[in-house]
Amino acid sequence: MYKVMAVNAGSSSMKFKLYEMPEEKAITSGICERIGHDDGIFTIKGLDGKKHTQILPIKDHSVAVKLIIDGMLNEHIISSLDEIKGIGHRVVQGGPYFSDSAIFTPDVEAKIESLIPLAPLHNRPHLIGYHAFKEALPNVGQIAVFDTAFHQTMEEADYLFPIKHEYYEKYKCRRYGAHGTSHKYLSEVAIHKYLHDKKDSRIITLHIGSGASLTAIKDGKSILTSMGLTPLGGIMMGTRTGDLDPSVLNYLVTQTGRTCEDLYNEFNKQSGLLAVSEISNDTRDIEAGYHKGDKNAILAVTMWSRKLAQFIASYACRLGHVDLIVWSAGIGENAPFYRTKVIEECSEFLGLKLDENLNKEIVLGKEGIISSKDSSIPMVVIPTDEEIMICRDTVRLLKL
Repeated sequence: MYKVMAVNAGSSSMKFKLYEMPEEKAITSGICERIGHDDGIFTIKGLDGKKHTQILPIKDHSVAVKLIIDGMLNEHIISSLDEIKGIGHRVVQGGPYFSDSAIFTPDVEAKIESLIPLAPLHNRPHLIGYHAFKEALPNVGQIAVFDTAFHQTMEEADYLFPIKHEYYEKYKCRRYGAHGTSHKYLSEVAIHKYLHDKKDSRIITLHIGSGASLTAIKDGKSILTSMGLTPLGGIMMGTRTGDLDPSVLNYLVTQTGRTCEDLYNEFNKQSGLLAVSEISNDTRDIEAGYHKGDKNAILAVTMWSRKLAQFIASYACRLGHVDLIVWSAGIGENAPFYRTKVIEECSEFLGLKLDENLNKEIVLGKEGIISSKDSSIPMVVIPTDEEIMICRDTVRLLKL
């Protein structure tokens, strides 16, 4: 037995999860938040299952890594650093370079760095996290697991934008998608467990959280996904616009006098459900407002559910037929109300039907079918597990 870590470093946070392998048993998890602040927060789950939290200065990611390592030692989760044999890092943007995870090398690092303009909020912190662990555990192999890798099987007609070829050839401007590790996990579970390893399987996976994306998957391969050049594209999200008429940006720049960058940041962080509802980006708050009759909450739910329904219908068209629809992530796994609203929007056209009781029951980490027996397409909730996919790739590539 040996241990492998899955790490997700952000600009001011670092999440981690430790597994006993090859049993794939999760031992602990935790997070360092507010990195760079004097009131940073470090939380780790002990062997007793209880969370232990400290508020203290976390100067940088190196301090965060030390807290994580010391926390695992102090909680007796590990007795020695030698127990950790591999570390897998989530990396949001792999561009056109990576169709699989990769062991960190100078070349891999350089390519990730070159893609920072495509994911400035993510790729730079991922590299900082990698360097911090490399300094702390120099003899432990580390790999990069790319959110975009699973979607590299899309055809040109699906990933190219209708703009001059030179923008792709010179600047790599195309659809990359995101959440690929999650969509891959969901498809593997769905095909094996619910379609019994059916040949010519066609499924739609819905990773629906505050950030959300859909993927059309044929024979286990991504053929179309909703997020675009960046995670801003696709459906309406918690704080993101999703797909938007490109002229909106130019129009608002000329009318308001604000900069393109300022509005772009607003489209990422202050739009979507938050902007329309004027309540929150938290779907629970919006749902409460909906039931109270709040006009903007109702509008936000309607816009969100219609956009998602439209994507489901278009993906069914792209696939030709659909064997299974998979719901996952925060909203997809835990919000029967929102699942109902989406299905109401596309039930007449697609013949989708939910079993009301099953829809209410399958929440809080539960897995199972939520469609009625007479639904045209079966629907299932599968809790996603990106961390185990990261660890599996770590084991595979490092040959542990």
